Amino acid sequence: MAAKPDAGNDGDVKAPAKSKKLLIIIVAVVVVLALGGGGAFFYISKQRAAAAAAEEGEDAGPAKSAAHSVPLAPPAYLPLDSMVVNLADPGGERVAQVGITLEVVDVPSVDKVKAFLPTIRSGVLMLISQRTAEELLTQDGKQKLAKDILRETSRPFGGGDVDEDADAEQADTPKPKKKKAKAKQPDYPVVGVLFSSFIVQ
Repeated sequence: MAAKPDAGNDGDVKAPAKSKKLLIIIVAVVVVLALGGGGAFFYISKQRAAAAAAEEGEDAGPAKSAAHSVPLAPPAYLPLDSMVVNLADPGGERVAQVGITLEVVDVPSVDKVKAFLPTIRSGVLMLISQRTAEELLTQDGKQKLAKDILRETSRPFGGGDVDEDADAEQADTPKPKKKKAKAKQPDYPVVGVLFSSFIVQ
């Protein structure tokens, strides 16, 4: 009779091994289903967000979507020869040596700007010669000069009028008047002024 209990023990050992395998398979199936469900949820939520963004883009109009679909060309740079200019200080003994690079909207526009370079250079020299050393030594003075040079570079292309200057100054001061629709700024080929060197002596 001692042999029967041994046989019963072998049957008991096989039953838990089968149940462990079955448990592992069930857990693996549950994990796979959970991961699949999570992935499906993530995919569907992304699709809904993209559809909502597309609807907002349609409401904004074709101009906004066209602006995002067309990549802009990188700007071109046109360095001017260094300029040494007498400043408007009393006594006239102070000078500024300035290196300027113009940022042009694109490469084809560089030739347009080069055609007017003598006029632009003369205007820039006149602007710098009206400044004092004290003005040019401050950050604000340099920024104002860059803004004035940018306006001066637009003159040969029909910009830089006195009325535009007054409008720009009025825009800086807050007014309690009604809001006006913004007028579209004209496109001029020069979009920025960079100083490559700036020495005041």
